[in-house]
Amino acid sequence: MSRGRAQKSAPIEAPSAATAGEPSRPAAANPSPKPSAKERRRRRDLAAFEEHIGYHFDDPALLEQALTHISALSGARNRASSYQSDMLFRTFAKADEGEMSRRLADLVRREACADVGRAINLGAVIRLGASEVHAGGRGRPAILADVCEALIGAVFVDGGYPAAAALVERLWSERMRTPSRPLRDSKTVLQEWAQARGMPTPAYREVERKGPHHNPEFRVAVELPQLGPAEGLGRSKRAAEQAAAAAMLSRAGVKTDRL
Repeated sequence: MSRGRAQKSAPIEAPSAATAGEPSRPAAANPSPKPSAKERRRRRDLAAFEEHIGYHFDDPALLEQALTHISALSGARNRASSYQSDMLFRTFAKADEGEMSRRLADLVRREACADVGRAINLGAVIRLGASEVHAGGRGRPAILADVCEALIGAVFVDGGYPAAAALVERLWSERMRTPSRPLRDSKTVLQEWAQARGMPTPAYREVERKGPHHNPEFRVAVELPQLGPAEGLGRSKRAAEQAAAAAMLSRAGVKTDRL
């Protein structure tokens, strides 16, 4: 027996003259509009994307919200960092605190999130304005990183912590075991190496900036006394400085720690 509050019976009205003796007619149903070809194609694309990442949303609106790059899922980055921390502690239980911190920093940095976004072809399903599409927005690292984080947040809201943690483990596990950069960044290693030999702090200068405003490429040189300058390229000044420091370390025969 279903439960609920008892309701008072509504008074019975006499049939009007217009309807008396006439059989009741069923109310005309409002047929739902058929989806357009564009909508059907979008649904197919999202279904294929869900298959690719290994997670199917109970609430498809959450996926759409994350992919529009206007996500209201606050704290997605912090949640991603939490999942990655758990994964690291399970895999490298015997690592010291310093190594663990450097590993985590490599996983949660923006470049790493953008790389994961490229690996799952995230740019193909992001909703962007026409101007951003024409400007190459689907391949911009900043957009890929932000939407990748929003995707993790959406999975968290839709399926809870276990689902989000499982997604991060699938997408980041290979990167966790073989990071794309040294455990210690090249600028720090170069500075410590120079100071140990009585040299001043390495000096960095921008040599060139080229490419469109939304996706520039920097060339930076680093200099130390008694050593010729070394140059590096990067999509940001910081990345170019790291590349320049790595080039100078390589020339000097200095090895950096890797996983």
